[in-house]
Amino acid sequence: MNNHPENNSVESGEIVTLKSNVTEIMKHYFANLKGEEPRNVYDFFLDEIEEPLLSVVMKQVRGNQSEAARMLGISRGTLRSLLKKFGML
Repeated sequence: MNNHPENNSVESGEIVTLKSNVTEIMKHYFANLKGEEPRNVYDFFLDEIEEPLLSVVMKQVRGNQSEAARMLGISRGTLRSLLKKFGML
């Protein structure tokens, strides 16, 4: 079963997707570098989204690590390592 919502409606009737949000955020990031050379953008972006992703998923599953790992498509050991990395254990 594929549970990837393609679009989320907002009250204005505008369709907002995760892809469009990421695009806008990255445009904003590059526009505000103020002459700095961007480095390690991929790792930077993953670090920025990983912690809130884990936090929301763990709340959604009420702390059940096995369920969270299944939901995320990662092993429970990987999940535990990530939770430890962000001080969430």
